[in-house]
Amino acid sequence: MIKLYVVLGSTRPNRKSEIVAPLVLAAMKKLDDVEVELIDLRDWPLPFYQEPTSVEKDMKYSIPLAHTWSDKIKLGDGFLIVTPEYNHGYTAVLKNALDYLETEWFRKPVAFVSYGGSTGGSLAVEQLRLVSIELKMVPVSTAVHLVRFKQELDEHGIPTNP
Repeated sequence: MIKLYVVLGSTRPNRKSEIVAPLVLAAMKKLDDVEVELIDLRDWPLPFYQEPTSVEKDMKYSIPLAHTWSDKIKLGDGFLIVTPEYNHGYTAVLKNALDYLETEWFRKPVAFVSYGGSTGGSLAVEQLRLVSIELKMVPVSTAVHLVRFKQELDEHGIPTNP
């Protein structure tokens, strides 16, 4: 069984990832031999990285939540990051969550679903690809970009275009 994590890359109130993620999860749960789990960064309030040294193998973190985060990510076989685009980039909370770890990410595939404005979040994904390569992850070559996603929602935040 392959364990895939869907990571919500925003913690803002009224974030659209709460609309996008269930659609992604529903599609992924149709895959055979795949266990899918949501990781919401709201549930992982890691402070900005403040360890006395850079990330090292089997690092002893000063923050207990960082140990738990490391243990969680080690269990994943692959990742799908759902990210908005803020100011032509991705969120600080997502960057921090990625930067806390190193070897836990090694050789694990990562895919992206993005949303935001006229680029559909593609500029955020462009940056995430560079960071994921530096973390020795394996970014897949295609991504899903939801252009002007907010315009596709009704007054209740439900997508109007299947």
